[in-house]
Amino acid sequence: MKRRNQLPSRLHHTAYVTRDQEKTRRFYEDVIGLPLVATWCESDELFGKVRTYVHTFYAIGDGGALAFFQFADPNDQAEFGPKMPPTPFNHIALAVDAETQAAIEARIATAGIKPPDTYVLEHGYCRSVYVADPNGLILEFTRDHPDVEKIGHDRRADAHQELKRWLAGDHQSNNHYR
Repeated sequence: MKRRNQLPSRLHHTAYVTRDQEKTRRFYEDVIGLPLVATWCESDELFGKVRTYVHTFYAIGDGGALAFFQFADPNDQAEFGPKMPPTPFNHIALAVDAETQAAIEARIATAGIKPPDTYVLEHGYCRSVYVADPNGLILEFTRDHPDVEKIGHDRRADAHQELKRWLAGDHQSNNHYR
């Protein structure tokens, strides 16, 4: 039986940790020319602790993005980077449709890969399946929310305002999609 080619369709985003979101913004937006299109201010229970962070996205031409995390807690910042090898907040994300995501999840399960080497996060604005490769590099297979265009429009409209708010110390979540 021939299997349908179920490849990811494009790079969704690649994520890294930064020490300074404003320096990062100035470099990517002002110097490189990649627009800041989303700033997510969030707190999640991750890896045994509530982590509060800002997650910024800079658009690339194919609809993908470069993304950067910065943590409110200096201990979280020290734990996750920026450094190599990758932390869970440094990963490659590839966009997939629902069928492809389900097929990848099935293959992960068949291979016997279990947490902590794989996990799922329902972000609200997307659903993500994470898996570590044999080298520890984390891959994320992301399926966007059906209202991705409206959500993206909303985040582009307030990306700068939300980043400024977060950097000023207001770490309230702006994720109303969960």
